[in-house]
Amino acid sequence: MNLHHPRRTARARGVLGALAVASAVALAVSGCARSDGGARGGAASAPGITDTTVTIGISSPLSGPVAGPGTCTADGAIAYFEARNAEGGITFGEGKTRTVKVTALDDQYDPQKAKANYDQFKGSVFAIAIGLGTPTNRAFREAAIADGVPQVLTGTGDPLFSDRAQSPMQLDAFPTYVEEGRAFGEMLVASGEHKVAILSQNDDYGLDYLTGFKSAVQDAPGITITKELTYEVPDVSLDAQITALAATGADVIFNAVSQPHLTVSAMQKAQALNWLPSWFLPSNTSGVAPILKPAGADVFPNVYTIGYHKTPDDPAYANDPDVKAFTAALAEYTKQPAIPEFPHCMWGYMAADVLGHTFQQMTEPTRAEFMTQLLSIKGYQTPLMLPGAEVDTTIDGEPAISSVILERFDGTGYDPIDALS
Repeated sequence: MNLHHPRRTARARGVLGALAVASAVALAVSGCARSDGGARGGAASAPGITDTTVTIGISSPLSGPVAGPGTCTADGAIAYFEARNAEGGITFGEGKTRTVKVTALDDQYDPQKAKANYDQFKGSVFAIAIGLGTPTNRAFREAAIADGVPQVLTGTGDPLFSDRAQSPMQLDAFPTYVEEGRAFGEMLVASGEHKVAILSQNDDYGLDYLTGFKSAVQDAPGITITKELTYEVPDVSLDAQITALAATGADVIFNAVSQPHLTVSAMQKAQALNWLPSWFLPSNTSGVAPILKPAGADVFPNVYTIGYHKTPDDPAYANDPDVKAFTAALAEYTKQPAIPEFPHCMWGYMAADVLGHTFQQMTEPTRAEFMTQLLSIKGYQTPLMLPGAEVDTTIDGEPAISSVILERFDGTGYDPIDALS
């Protein structure tokens, strides 16, 4: 591929879209959270916050088919807050220093279990945050709005969660699947002529990626979509789809697949067929250790993804202070490996830092004040964030982090690039 386009930071038009944790995890300092009202205003403190502690609830898949990413998300947040607690806690804007208690409940990626977790959380936690999954977060979104419970920094990929009118108690954390697809498509268009095969998950996850990609390439005369196939989440193999796509002779595959093991097998099948296209991988299935290494991805001419954070398995960041602090906290406070298999550990850690930053700005211990401060962050950088990315929560319809940076696999890690090569 000869793709030439200056690297840019693309602004999202929507929102993005975590093993060894028990089904319920409660970490930090003991303290009895009081429940004395003030859910959406007033000076009275809200449930889940005292003068010395604040409690955050996480509903995420800690078991089942999405347990790896789901637990990693929770563990990233736990590692961040336990490290802050060990330093003495977080000093809030009104002057009180509090430790942060994290309670994680397993929803098994099941909407009904997620709703049950919400019912357990709503009167005892200050906010629900950082949980992975669109259908599971959707399951209690309306209830959270009705009850005035913050449901924030979620990992859904669903633009609904950053629409201020429709979701006043919500905010998604990371760039949308739509924006990831669009950013890749725009750079592909700028590079010349290409034949593209498409494989996508047959649900909103895959549809969002395709929406973004197709919006960028639809009027481009140099881009030809040779074939478009889907798969179902329970599928155990993508061999049939890869075989059919390989037969088209495409030089690029747009691979909107959410399961790491299916991405590995798809790349291996392509090699067995001697089909070596350039791959675009979603940010959540682009890990070097769990995917690219076992897949033998270095035989492909190019593997691209979208990034906004440093990765611990990249030699370029071996001595980076942020990465060293992150891996130390993860090792000390969770059962994750020193180099996590999934990027969701980094995402949970970064999202937790945004919560911590919000706490530091709060002048009242209320949920209303929390939402006001959360939605007022601009130009902030979390630990692990790549240069060029930032937290900006002030724009309606966008997640907390909406900038995306194109990256290319160099055989050992990912490099931010100025042009597709």
